Amino acid sequence: MLERKKFGSRGWNMTYPFSIGDLRDSSLVLFNYLETQNAVKVPWDDLRYIFGEIMYGGHIIDVRDRLLCNTYLDFFMQDRLLDEAELFPFCEGRDGVSFRTPAPQSYERYLESIEGMPQETPLAFGLHPNAEIGYRTQQCNELFATLLQLQPRKASAEGGAGSQGGQMHAEQVCHEILEEMGDSRFDIEEISQAIPDEEKGPYQHVFLQECQCMNVLVTEMIRSLSELELGFKGELTMSSLMEDLAANLVLDKVPPSWTK
Repeated sequence: MLERKKFGSRGWNMTYPFSIGDLRDSSLVLFNYLETQNAVKVPWDDLRYIFGEIMYGGHIIDVRDRLLCNTYLDFFMQDRLLDEAELFPFCEGRDGVSFRTPAPQSYERYLESIEGMPQETPLAFGLHPNAEIGYRTQQCNELFATLLQLQPRKASAEGGAGSQGGQMHAEQVCHEILEEMGDSRFDIEEISQAIPDEEKGPYQHVFLQECQCMNVLVTEMIRSLSELELGFKGELTMSSLMEDLAANLVLDKVPPSWTK
């Protein structure tokens, strides 16, 4: 469940917060449950209920998603899991890739077998190979965002030249955006009157709504940049929001306040 999550919510109707904590807690429950059982056979029915309805199922609110979760549990949690079962049958016979459980052996050999397993691919979960593109793209974006955040933003106690250059860049970007945007807002009433009544349909109404949203965004951009410009001039006290805006301008990133 956790490995499948990294390829996105494809196959699910919602995005669920499955985490490594769920996996850790499930393993502890499994260990404690087996330690207290005197039966020779593994109580698969009980374990499926605990994992499917409580541990992972506690996150799931959609009926079909719960069915998907239980289908996974019905497939994996049975006796053949302990006898070289194919964990990901969708990969069987593809380029020689196999995800079989190891045969009964010592604890050390189990660890060796687990370490030698190939890395999970979208094919292992019945997904298209392109499902990995979004995951890799997200990884790259997070990597570059982290590298950008490592760049110095603030001046040291003596005031460094690099920091001054960053502030100058932020001032320049702020001035350029304000100068280019000016008072460029859509005249909603004029646009609405230009569209004949007989031609107004769903697309036209959506278009007008998007124009209104754009006006709200432009207003927020001009307001925040104008405040920041006054802050650079010393006419207004720099707040934490203004500092965050300046830091994003230095990094050529879209400020979070503009994406809300």
